[in-house]
Amino acid sequence: MMRMTKYVLTLLLLGACLAGFAQTETLKDARMYADLKNYEKATGIYEKLYKDDPSSSDIYNEYLQLLLTTREYKTAEAVVAKQQALHPRSPMIALDMGNVYTQEKKEGKAREQFDNAVSYLTGDDMLTQQVGTAFNNMGNTEYAIKTYERGASMISNNYIYSDALARLYAKAGDMDKALNVIITAVPIQVYGLDNTKNLLLEIIGTDATKLQLTQKVLIKRINEQPDNPYYAELLTWIYTQKGDWDGALMQLEAVDERNKEDGRRLYSFAHIAEHEKQYETAQKALDDVVAKGNTGNFYMSARSEKLRMGLERLEEVPSFTSMEVKALADSFESYFREYPQYYGSEVACKYAELLAQFDNNPTKAIEILKKAIAAAGMQKDLIGKAKLQLGDYYILSGKTWEASLIYSQVDKDFKQDALGEEARYRNAKLSYYHGDFKWAQEQLSILKAATSELIANDALYLSVLITENTQDSNTYPLSRFAYADLLLFQNKDKEAETLLDSIATAYPKHDLQDDILMLHARLEEKHHNYPKALEYLATILDKYKDDVLGDDAAFKSAEIYLTQLHDKDKAQKYYEQVLIDYPGSTYVQTARKRLAELKPDKPVP
Repeated sequence: MMRMTKYVLTLLLLGACLAGFAQTETLKDARMYADLKNYEKATGIYEKLYKDDPSSSDIYNEYLQLLLTTREYKTAEAVVAKQQALHPRSPMIALDMGNVYTQEKKEGKAREQFDNAVSYLTGDDMLTQQVGTAFNNMGNTEYAIKTYERGASMISNNYIYSDALARLYAKAGDMDKALNVIITAVPIQVYGLDNTKNLLLEIIGTDATKLQLTQKVLIKRINEQPDNPYYAELLTWIYTQKGDWDGALMQLEAVDERNKEDGRRLYSFAHIAEHEKQYETAQKALDDVVAKGNTGNFYMSARSEKLRMGLERLEEVPSFTSMEVKALADSFESYFREYPQYYGSEVACKYAELLAQFDNNPTKAIEILKKAIAAAGMQKDLIGKAKLQLGDYYILSGKTWEASLIYSQVDKDFKQDALGEEARYRNAKLSYYHGDFKWAQEQLSILKAATSELIANDALYLSVLITENTQDSNTYPLSRFAYADLLLFQNKDKEAETLLDSIATAYPKHDLQDDILMLHARLEEKHHNYPKALEYLATILDKYKDDVLGDDAAFKSAEIYLTQLHDKDKAQKYYEQVLIDYPGSTYVQTARKRLAELKPDKPVP
C-alpha cells in the first residue's frame, strides 16, 4: 500500500513539473505568435496564461500590450481591473488603466486614472521615477511633471528632480519654469555647476531667444541675491555662449568688486578667453587683476601671463604689426626692469622668442637667454630648454659652430632625458643643413629609437630623406634643398622659396619633388595662407600619394581644415584617408581620436 502511495505521489510531482514546463513553453509560443503577428493565436494563449496566473507581471504586461495592439479595449479594461483588485493602490496599474482609456478616447476617465496614479505615490524615489518615466514614454508630459512635483513635495526636497522637471517644462514649452527650476537648484550644486551648464545647453542650445530669456532670469536672481557667486558665474557663461565676451567681462568685474575678491575669478576667465582666442578680452581681464595692486595673490602671475598671452596672440594672428611687436617688447623690458630676479624664469625665454622670431633681433635674444641661464635659482630643466633655444638663435645669427657646441652641452647634461634626445636631433639636423649627410645619418639611426615619438618620427623622416637622395654621387640637389630648409629656419622665407623653385625647375624628375612641395606648404602655413598650403598638400596626395609624405599630407590637410578653416566635413574626409590609405602611419591614433570627436555617434573606420 505504501509503495503504491509513493508511486502516485511521483506521478503527481512529475505531472506538476510537466505542467510547469508546458506553461513555460506556451509563454514562448505566445511570444512567437505575437512576433509573427498571428494575434488571434497569441491572444488565446495569453488569455489562458493570465487566467491561470494573474500575479505574473510578465504575462500581464505582455497580454495588455497585445490587447492594446489589437484594439481589444474592453478585454484590456477587464484585465487591468483584475490587477486593480489585486493591487488597489498601485500607481503603475492606475496608469495602465488610464492608458487604456486614452486609447479608447475616454479622456475624462483617463484623467481620473492618471490623477489616481499620482495620488498613489508614496514618496519612494524609485517608484516616483518609474511612474514619471512611464508618463514621459507615453508622451504625457503634463502628468510626468505632476508626478515629479508630487514626489519632490512628499519628501520635502525641491531639488531632487530638478533635471527631469527642467527637461519636461522645456518640452511643454514653459521655458520660464524650466530655467527657474535649473537656476534655483544651482546653489546646492556647488560641485555640479558644469552639469548645470550642460543641462542648460541641452535645453536652450544656440537659440538666441532662449539665451536672452536665460540671461534675464539670471540677472533677476543676481539682483535678488547679489552675494550668490554661482548665479554670476552662470550669467558670465551665458554671455560667452552668445559671443558677448565684453559683457561677460563686465559681469565678472562687477562680481569681483561687489565681493571684494582678489582677482581669482578674473584670472581664470582670462584663460577661458584665451582658449577661445579672445585675446583682447583675456588681456583686459589680466589688466583688471594687475590693477588691484602688487599685494594681490595673482598680481605677478597676471603680469607674466599677460606677456605670454601677448606672444601667443602674435603666433596665432597673421596680421600683427611692427608696432604691436614693439609694444610687447617694451612690456617685457619694463617687466624685467622692475623685477630683474625673474630672468631665471620662463618669461625670459618668451621674451627671447619674441625678439628672435618676431622682432628679427636674434642678437638681443641671445643676450637675454645668456642672462637667464646665468640667473640664480633657475631650474635645471628650464636651463636645458633655454640652451636649446639659444642654439636655435645662434643658427639664426649664422653662428652654427656655437649652436653645435650648445646643443652638445645639453646632450651631455641630459644624456638619458628627452632634452638630450632633442639636442642630439638638432645637432644631427645642423649637420644635414651643412651637407654632412654621413655624420647626420649616424646620429639619426640612433634617434629613430628615441623615447619621444615626435623626435623618433622626425629622425625617421630625415633619415629616409638622406638615404633616398644619396644613392648616387650627385648629392648637390639634396645639399641645395637642405640649405633651403636652413633658410626657412632662419626666417629667410623669400630666399628659401626662390631656392626651392630653382631646385624644382632644375631637377623636375628628382625624388625631392614631394619634399619641395611639403616645404612650400610649411612656408604658406607659417604665413597663415592656408588655402595655398592646402594646394601644395593636395598636389602631394595627387602625384606622390604612395611616397613617404603621403600620410603627412593627408594628416596636415585634416588639421588645417579642422583648426584653422573650421571645416569639419573636409577635416573628417582627410582623417578617414589617413586611416584607410595609411593604416601603418604614426598619425593613425590621433586621426582616430579626432574622428571620434567629430562624429561621436558613428563608428570610426
